[in-house]
Amino acid sequence: MQDKADFYQRLRPKLLGLAYRLLGSRVDAEDLLQDAWFKWSEAAPATIRDAEAWLVTVVTRLGIDQLRQRRARREDYFGPWLPEPLLGLGDNEAERLLDRHGDLSMAFMVALERLAPEERAALLLREVFDCSHDDIAEVLGKSTVASRQIVSRARKRVRDEQPRFSVDRQAHRRLVERFAEALLGQDSDAFVSLLAEEVNWIADGGGRTTAASKVVRGIRAATRLANGIARRAAGQWSAHIENINGEPGVVVRCGTQIRAAMTLVSDGQRILRIYSVVNPDKLGPAARQPAY
Repeated sequence: MQDKADFYQRLRPKLLGLAYRLLGSRVDAEDLLQDAWFKWSEAAPATIRDAEAWLVTVVTRLGIDQLRQRRARREDYFGPWLPEPLLGLGDNEAERLLDRHGDLSMAFMVALERLAPEERAALLLREVFDCSHDDIAEVLGKSTVASRQIVSRARKRVRDEQPRFSVDRQAHRRLVERFAEALLGQDSDAFVSLLAEEVNWIADGGGRTTAASKVVRGIRAATRLANGIARRAAGQWSAHIENINGEPGVVVRCGTQIRAAMTLVSDGQRILRIYSVVNPDKLGPAARQPAY
């Protein structure tokens, strides 16, 4: 076998893509890959028939174990939980970093949260990483028939969670730009014009900062929330268009301190969902430093 360290580094972007999609956290994904590296470095080469399949299996099984453990911890989490956003990446850099062309959007990541650990793993291996049902069955310790059933069930649940229409990328970006302009402007009419009547606003503060403790539903409630954010900003905050999980989103800052990372789901004309991560633990060091 070629040098184990070199092989692992070449495969690492794919493994990181799998771990992040499994766990919804870049920090947890990096920690998981450390565990996988230790197992890989200690494994006897003679016992490994297919090195890539071996590593994918290890990462997947470690991810499933973490997802099962996290379910118990999630019961103590305050308010809605959203995945950790990937910030500071260029237009295509998220996909280059994670070495795949599968969906990284916040909407997809949120939909994955509806799945049981084995369902999530099976769907990712099949839909994103193009593994055969035989390979998935081996990873999960199931029969091939069971693997097909798990993937089919997971695919349906994710499809039910996501919008069933395609949206022009430029039209969506224009909506994101208008949202960024209206969010802190205290112009209710401008903000209302962007929203669908049935809009949902999901904010993840984790009890670490001020955030709605439940999903905010409907155009009136969403507008009241935006007005409250604008009053709190008091001209000190700014909203910028930045790439979040490989798609245009809005990052709110107070000076250099990140206050929120927001992504939108739209039909190209109106905003249907707002995902807002405001938990500083999920926004990196720039969210935890003192504001100036």
